[in-house]
Amino acid sequence: MPEKKLTACFGVICLVVLIFFSRNIYADIYRYTDEKGVRHFTNIKTDVRYRLFIRSDKKTPLAYIKEYDYLISQASECFGVDPMLIKAVIKAESAFNYNAVSQKGAQGLMQLMPGTADEMMVEDPFDPEENIFGGTRYLSRLLKRFNNDTNLAVAAYNAGPENVDLHKGIPPFPETETFVKRVMEYYQKFNNGNN
Repeated sequence: MPEKKLTACFGVICLVVLIFFSRNIYADIYRYTDEKGVRHFTNIKTDVRYRLFIRSDKKTPLAYIKEYDYLISQASECFGVDPMLIKAVIKAESAFNYNAVSQKGAQGLMQLMPGTADEMMVEDPFDPEENIFGGTRYLSRLLKRFNNDTNLAVAAYNAGPENVDLHKGIPPFPETETFVKRVMEYYQKFNNGNN
């Protein structure tokens, strides 16, 4: 019996050391104690007996930006869109949360509506690669449509290109006006090297 307690204690100590001294652990930790008194730990809740033991810290926006940098760079090259603009749209749309869903049903990093996702050949809008490539492809089309006017393309990204055509400029919708302003602020920050 003392040996089991010693083993369980050692396991808990190792877990605590890993959590507090590792900078790259981002998973929640679950645990349960079985009928023999043995404690089980996991980062994937595979059994209903597991209960949350330690909630991990969420990644900072900078960590997400670094994580998606390669995909953003590839999409930028593929569709000819400034990578800083792609980052600015992602930051404004989802704050780099690949699981984000809006009240209107927009999904993923670049908040693609289901119709837009289908049109851009995105099968899984929650897959970061598909979402970034689909959103960048759409942004590229909007930039071409509005003669590389970034403000109009970003407004169209939010309100739809038909509304930009109808109003002959940024539509007078508070949501769209705020969105364009936010994207342009992030765009300037990213271009200045501020994350």
